[in-house]
Amino acid sequence: MVDRTDPGPTSASVRRALRRAATGRALDVDEATALLSARGDDLDELLRIAGEVRDAGLRDAGRPGVVTYSKKVFIPLTRLCRDRCHYCTFATVPHRLPAAFLETDEVLAIARQGAALGCKEALFTLGDRPEERWPAARAWLDERGYDSTVDYLRACAVAVLEETGLLPHLNPGVLSWSELQRLKPVAPSMGMMLETTATRLWSEPGGPHFGSPDKEPAVRLRVLDDAGRVGVPFTTGILIGIGETPAERVDAIFAIRRSHREYGHLQEVIVQNFRAKPDTAMGGLPDAELHDLAATVAVARLLLGPKARLQAPPNLIEDEYDLLLRAGIDDWGGVSPLTPDHVNPERPWPQLDELARQTEKSGFTLRERLTIYPEYVRAGDPWLDPRLSPHVTALADPATGLAVEAARPVGRPWQEPEEVFGGGRTDLHATIDTAGRTDDRRGDFDSVYGDWAEVAGKVSPAASGVPASGADGDLRAGLRLAADDPAALLEPRHADAALALFGADGPALDALCRLADDVRRDTVGDDVTYVVNRNINFTNVCYVGCRFCAFAQRERDADAFRLSVEQVADRAEEAWAAGAGEVCLQGGIDPKLPVTGYADIVRAIKARVPGMHVHAFSPMEIVTAAAKAGVPVRDWLSMLREAGLDTIPGTAAEILDDDVRWVLTKGKLPAAAWVEVVSTAHELGIRSSSTMMYGHVDHPGQWLAHFRVLAGVQDRTGGFTEFVALPFVHTNAPIYLAGIARPGPTWRENRVVHAMSRLLLHGRIDNIQCSWVKLGDDGTVAMLQGGCNDLGGTLMEETISRMAGSGNGSARTEEQLRAIAAAAGRPARKRTTAYGHPSR
Repeated sequence: MVDRTDPGPTSASVRRALRRAATGRALDVDEATALLSARGDDLDELLRIAGEVRDAGLRDAGRPGVVTYSKKVFIPLTRLCRDRCHYCTFATVPHRLPAAFLETDEVLAIARQGAALGCKEALFTLGDRPEERWPAARAWLDERGYDSTVDYLRACAVAVLEETGLLPHLNPGVLSWSELQRLKPVAPSMGMMLETTATRLWSEPGGPHFGSPDKEPAVRLRVLDDAGRVGVPFTTGILIGIGETPAERVDAIFAIRRSHREYGHLQEVIVQNFRAKPDTAMGGLPDAELHDLAATVAVARLLLGPKARLQAPPNLIEDEYDLLLRAGIDDWGGVSPLTPDHVNPERPWPQLDELARQTEKSGFTLRERLTIYPEYVRAGDPWLDPRLSPHVTALADPATGLAVEAARPVGRPWQEPEEVFGGGRTDLHATIDTAGRTDDRRGDFDSVYGDWAEVAGKVSPAASGVPASGADGDLRAGLRLAADDPAALLEPRHADAALALFGADGPALDALCRLADDVRRDTVGDDVTYVVNRNINFTNVCYVGCRFCAFAQRERDADAFRLSVEQVADRAEEAWAAGAGEVCLQGGIDPKLPVTGYADIVRAIKARVPGMHVHAFSPMEIVTAAAKAGVPVRDWLSMLREAGLDTIPGTAAEILDDDVRWVLTKGKLPAAAWVEVVSTAHELGIRSSSTMMYGHVDHPGQWLAHFRVLAGVQDRTGGFTEFVALPFVHTNAPIYLAGIARPGPTWRENRVVHAMSRLLLHGRIDNIQCSWVKLGDDGTVAMLQGGCNDLGGTLMEETISRMAGSGNGSARTEEQLRAIAAAAGRPARKRTTAYGHPSR
């Protein structure tokens, strides 16, 4: 409930907040809220302070006194929408439109006219998922062979790039992580207004967003974060005057700041004032007052800082250009010499000459930018897909990243650059054990992973360490259940018992491990199995920014490498000659790996060594490759299967709980996407392993939830061949070097996780593997005596764990693996990837 009787800030609180702002002190929520009420001399002082912060940022960016804009065309791809915002005139109903969507020819006609006038941006604005509300939209898409509005938008963006050279900026509303992945290769930038974080404006009848599923603040905040995880230069902002309180307005700005600090992706923030429109539910409400807008812009500038790019739409400010420039904006947004503002059609954009004159009148120079902001143009990877680089490079000043104003867009093929994939430190797989890595961290350590303070704030207190023991009653009950019906420990009603077992120590832990080993003996016998295989990491170039990963490198880093298709096939042939029956292929998410690269690698191996089992590509690789190709995951996997793919590794799972996942991985696929990929693979007859990496920022409740997810997938598909517990190797892991993760699991935790995996997955996954790379030989022997039956592979090369600091080498011979089994008092047996008996 909002207290509307609050008298608000006092003049003393406003002056106190001004003094803090003037000295560069960080403002809290109350101080920022107080500043929104500044008027008269206090407002002038607020604007002065904010203007100085903006000016300092422009000087640091190398463009002092420069205010930017983008010359664009506005393409209203569809005005149908499933939402019902009470202030909107853009969205309409099917019978008021000639068609549900613009045809591609209509889109290109607008873009061509814009290109002829020197426009460089094609702003696609459209309603959210209209096919989910309007049968006419669904029918239109079906008739033209598109599964969704997002699919059609992607196709239109490619057409605009190839036919006109304009740079698409996409505003399709709420998108999933996977949809952002699909659209990133076709657009240098995207956007979605946050508008507000006031949930009541969405949930309460009469609110401006009531009845609009895509306007739930939590959903929109998730989109902001997902855009950062995917590495999309993103535009967002707030809409003021729609019924939010000052405190709610400030909360929205803080939410934007939090997302940007974590991911660094918000290229601009818009502060937009509500303007009432006739024939809407909010048509009788007053417009947001312009001094309120100015105060909000100034507070946003102070909270977001000098590096933020801050915009106010020039067609909504009643010629108060100087007021908004004094408040701290440095951008006027997109302005079109051709198309109207279809969202605010009653308010035309100013003429560019007038905008330049007004900007210069306030002491600034107006410069044209591209839809992707200069900082992201100059950074390139990971923000700009290689297929977009020629289009952007043709229009950008390489020195500043701004637009070359005289440049005219020309259609160019949307395709991958024609260059040989390969090079760099390709001997890393061998020299990692001799020369080691060049540095203990990437050169961009301080920026690529986001703001470490923001990351640390998301870590659950329970992750600081796993306490031993639980309630004695729960522990005894857990041990009884482990003996009688171990798989029942996964049931929610037995959660306390399961969590108590995760805390077992001393005699209770010994008893737990004995029980797990008894179950192992009853399930698979005494044989310790292993596979003769070779790991082949075909590239370590990756910009996802997983905070636990010490393997990923930038293209220009000393340890970066890419193997050509022929080099991968050479290594597979060498492995076959050495007795291997499997190659395990995984690599970084390399933006320059061609779309065809994955299938090309598989085909090359099968051509060279037809009998080799190809166990390849993590769910993260699969989902990003499918998105890059613009096809569903099922189609992509089918294509890989036809190329010769046999099974996939169930890596990239880490912990299948997004709360810990987004701390640990930053940009990796969500848990639901991981489940979708492995489930789809299983349905296609492509089996997989399953994994869990533990001992970093996680806790036993998340372990238990992870096992439940795996059990659910196995119940539906039966496609998991094994479970592999992966202790976190901390030494060179960025999240450990930043002081956030703990230094891997304890010895007790290693024993308990391996034992519990045997018990919790009993009846579902028979084979439990322990990793000699991460545990060492002695640790592996102990795990074999506590529920495990498999040693994994000979590997022949292992770079990922070694780059992280594992000290256990990168290869084992068959004799060495048999010796580990013998030390555990068990016989060893060679197996195939799917746990059959090998023919060679």
